[in-house]
Amino acid sequence: MWKKWMLLFAALCGGLAGYSLYHAAMRDFPEGMLRLENSLPVSGGFCFSVLGALIFLLAAGLCADWAGTKLQSAARYCSGMPMGELAAAAAGLLGGLLLSLLIYPSMAWLGKAGQLLQVPLTAGLGYLGLRIGLEKRAELGALWATGRFGGTAEPEGPVPEEHKILDTSVIIDGRIADICKTGFIEGTIVIPEFVLEELQHIADSSDLLKRNRGRRGLDILNKIQKELDVKVLIYEGDFEEISEVDSKLVKLAKVLHGKVVTNDFNLNKVCELQGVSVLNINDLANAVKPVVLPGEEIIVQVIKDGKEHGQGVAYLDDGTMIVVEGGREFIGSTMEVLVTSVLQTSAGRMIFAKPKLLEKAQ
Repeated sequence: MWKKWMLLFAALCGGLAGYSLYHAAMRDFPEGMLRLENSLPVSGGFCFSVLGALIFLLAAGLCADWAGTKLQSAARYCSGMPMGELAAAAAGLLGGLLLSLLIYPSMAWLGKAGQLLQVPLTAGLGYLGLRIGLEKRAELGALWATGRFGGTAEPEGPVPEEHKILDTSVIIDGRIADICKTGFIEGTIVIPEFVLEELQHIADSSDLLKRNRGRRGLDILNKIQKELDVKVLIYEGDFEEISEVDSKLVKLAKVLHGKVVTNDFNLNKVCELQGVSVLNINDLANAVKPVVLPGEEIIVQVIKDGKEHGQGVAYLDDGTMIVVEGGREFIGSTMEVLVTSVLQTSAGRMIFAKPKLLEKAQ
């Protein structure tokens, strides 16, 4: 439909241009145009209008697809920009165009050269104003909010809720649903559409493990959206100039002034380097693990052999490994152990203990 309207507009512009050219030629070359008028079976104005419309139609037909693609790309790019940036860019562009209008009268003394310079001057000042508006968007935002430059925008009403942007790994992990259920996550949960597309791609994978992970992620999102009392926003914008999903998440966090929720170590580091706030649920899990000190007594179930001779291995509810000295003979039984030492490593925490029965015997 847009192509038809574009061709119609081009035909109207071509007809108007041809008619204007006819009258300009009649004014400057009256004798030649009168001879041409007498040789034509119809009005010269009509012939010039038809010829102009045909030329513009041909040109529009050749570049319609290319121009349409560029316009759609520009529209998608602008829709992905925050409203503050769009407003600042529009204000800067308008200022540049108004400045060019003020300069026009002073160029009259240049004659024809001044007329030729009007178009590049308008384009140059418009672009300059656009760039200045984008560079000064923070100051312009403060001006609109407080009425003065350099001021800090202090909202009179309640503070806007912070956005928590979920990445693919944290959705597949599933613990984010339990965290949201407890109420520790405040604000709006943002699920970008490009993350949904990646999840769908994983769920459609030919690999069974990937397919199950993708479907689990979709089930978790369905649970968050329908069963939990949290605000969920599906962000439909995209950043087509960026190919990596992690980079898109960082860009989106900057646009929304939100925080990325992840359990991906590499994305965590990228966010820190880019100055984006990040919530790592692995850090949260480590922070809420119960503190066990040497000398404490705990009840565990020994489930398998340890690496060293006579050792048994047990686990706490949070997955922390407990190495029980002399616990091999108690495999499969629940017993009380005495903590002897706690070792914290980059991979997690290990607890060393010995059976309480042996302690009493000694």
